[in-house]
Amino acid sequence: MALGQRLKQARLRAGLTQGQLAQQVGMTQAAIGALETRDSRQSTKAAELARTLAVSLEWLTSGEGPMERETRPSTTVTHINSRQRTADELEFIGHMDAWDSHTPLDADEVELPLFREVELAAGAGATQVMENHGAKLRFAKSTLRRAHVSPENAACAFVKGNSMEPVMPDGTTVGVNTADTEIRDGEIYAIDHNGMLRVKFLHRKPGGGIRIVSQNATEHQPEEYTAQDVIDENIRVIGRVFWWSVLR
Repeated sequence: MALGQRLKQARLRAGLTQGQLAQQVGMTQAAIGALETRDSRQSTKAAELARTLAVSLEWLTSGEGPMERETRPSTTVTHINSRQRTADELEFIGHMDAWDSHTPLDADEVELPLFREVELAAGAGATQVMENHGAKLRFAKSTLRRAHVSPENAACAFVKGNSMEPVMPDGTTVGVNTADTEIRDGEIYAIDHNGMLRVKFLHRKPGGGIRIVSQNATEHQPEEYTAQDVIDENIRVIGRVFWWSVLR
């Protein structure tokens, strides 16, 4: 089943017409109609469509996992959220630009920290996820308001590799809400995995474990971790992805 077929199923389930859905997500009725009828596998509006229709983003984009979006906050994985930083969610809206200390901010912009992997002095390929203290990224305040993210809880990061293709190719910039670290099944999060910065779908497992899922499931199989594995592997949720942007 293509994305368009799942979109139509979710829209009818929500009791919305194409026009009503289009108005809520900032699209035209014709665009919704075209998306539902063509054999599409992705959409730049997927995140906003999933939120509006109250379905899982992973289900909408790939057909994997449950259709319904998890809305209950998690109480079983709080031990991996003890070291919070900045982050938020995903969507192809607003704008982001690199800048330096000599570039003035517009009235509707804020500067956001950028998370990246930094090689440790000890070498041997060991890295640590930390905030970039050099160049920052500037971000539209209007985008943060639409995503209900406070500027002090927002940060950015870059996606590496092909594990989240085609939705988020290598080099994609993501916005992260660091105040939103409780795992909700099927949502996308930025995580610190023993010094490696990763952007993945997360699912809770009984007993405090987690399941890490890639969009590109053909090349990257799901990873299962028990609660003890989470501790041993130093897996920490940085925040939920609320926005992304791709330049190809």
